[in-house]
Amino acid sequence: MKIQTIKKLFTEHPSSVNETYFQHLKKALFFSFSFFKGTIALFINALLHFLFVEYGSSMIIDLHQKTVINRIKKTLD
Repeated sequence: MKIQTIKKLFTEHPSSVNETYFQHLKKALFFSFSFFKGTIALFINALLHFLFVEYGSSMIIDLHQKTVINRIKKTLD
């Protein structure tokens, strides 16, 4: 495999969302951790309905804001 091909594997997707490799890495890790926290909170909510009542909904709204809305704003600037 050529070095250019390998480099493209690591940069094509981040570039498509106007990010560098490391910017995308940081953001992807943030989302991964957020989903992990959400999974734990919603699992607890499934067992104990009175805990984390609005956590799932607010997490989805927040993550949507950070991905879709902010990405649209970046492309318009």
